[in-house]
Amino acid sequence: MIEFNNVSFYYDATPKIKSISNLSLTVKKGECVLITGTSGCGKSTLLRLLNGLIPEFYSGKVEGEIYIDSKNMQEVRIEDRAGIIGTVFQNPRSQFFNVDTTSELAFGLENLAFPEKEILYRISRTVRDFQIEPLMDRNIFELSGGEKQKIACASIDVLAPEIILLDEPSANLDYEAAENLRELIKCWKKEGKTILIAEHRINYVWDLADRVIILENGTLKKEIPKSELISFTEDDAKRFGMRSLKRVAPISIVKTDTSSDDYILLKDFNYSYDKKHQIFSIKEMKIPKGKVTAIVGTNGTGKTTFLESICGMRKNSGIMYLDGKSYTCKKRVGEIFMVMQDVNHQLFTESVLDEVLISQPEENEDEAKQILSDVGLEVFCDRHPMSLSGGQKQRLALACAIASKLPVLLLDEPTSGLDYLQMNAVGQILNQLKEEGRTIITVTHDSEFIECCCDNVINMEEV
Repeated sequence: MIEFNNVSFYYDATPKIKSISNLSLTVKKGECVLITGTSGCGKSTLLRLLNGLIPEFYSGKVEGEIYIDSKNMQEVRIEDRAGIIGTVFQNPRSQFFNVDTTSELAFGLENLAFPEKEILYRISRTVRDFQIEPLMDRNIFELSGGEKQKIACASIDVLAPEIILLDEPSANLDYEAAENLRELIKCWKKEGKTILIAEHRINYVWDLADRVIILENGTLKKEIPKSELISFTEDDAKRFGMRSLKRVAPISIVKTDTSSDDYILLKDFNYSYDKKHQIFSIKEMKIPKGKVTAIVGTNGTGKTTFLESICGMRKNSGIMYLDGKSYTCKKRVGEIFMVMQDVNHQLFTESVLDEVLISQPEENEDEAKQILSDVGLEVFCDRHPMSLSGGQKQRLALACAIASKLPVLLLDEPTSGLDYLQMNAVGQILNQLKEEGRTIITVTHDSEFIECCCDNVINMEEV
């Protein structure tokens, strides 16, 4: 049993703000609890308090008591929690210790001194259950974001912990992979695991939860028991700032806006990691200017690589034509702004405001503050970017893209970590940008986002 007794927590980076405030909560053994709420409400903080990352890694002040099976967790070292608690993080890269996938699955068991025969048995069982045979013996850094998430989940499964913590586990997963994760959670439930899932993308796991906890500003706003989950409606979800309960595959959405006769034209656009592994080969593709185009497809089909090739981050064969001019890789760099899937790679300064200022062609503080207001970050102007939540960082990177004033914006999974209100706000911003004549190309697994603001859908598996 997990018990939070009047727990509060302040990060050292924000000593005047309670990330968790006077929280009391009990989770029974074998219970599956979905924890949701608006971005920055304290979901990840709650999980960090359990697995020991707070205060060992994220320093701050803890008040109250946390117990697991009557043991006070403040008296249990983080390394001693590893045997009973497994965590899958929002950014899977942060939990890898090896270069290849098979070694990653073996790593935790090797550190716990399991016999080789047992290690091989557990790995084979997990690989079978996860259906990840094609990902074995691969370089982790060559995997897509969704494939990395699968390996992260598998590396926890082989350890067979009693308590499993999932922090936005579906953030980078395609529809099919999220369905696979759903099946895995079912297996964990049958095995009697205690599961806590912090999520915005709630549709794939809603009916699996025994209880739903909605947090707001670090406090318990609402608790929904199993008996009430069936009658919980889409309108109820929106009222609490939650994402849709409907499960819709992005590749099933057909959108083709033919109102524009002006295009970005890609010709003979190809990319290979080496001569043997071609990622995509596009004879010709037209992307309407002044529109929002969604790039969809399963994990590993080259969507992120496609964006990186368009903006010139990856050198590829082929030419991009824009406004009648041809652009090679080098020339494209100055015309395009890309928001990466992992935005931690593109946040450099000491404050949120400075991050936007350095993205502007010419610094304009009033304009920068207005952009931050548009994305709901005006109150964080003086905060360090790395102290923000995942969803807040995502919006900051979008603010930088807006501030750049470049004509073409590339967004890689821009709604991961965003609640309903923030996803809707991003959609409205993109609609405004296209009215200004800017072209947005976004890789996304988010069906709700596609319906919200995208004009066209291109399936990478059909190009």
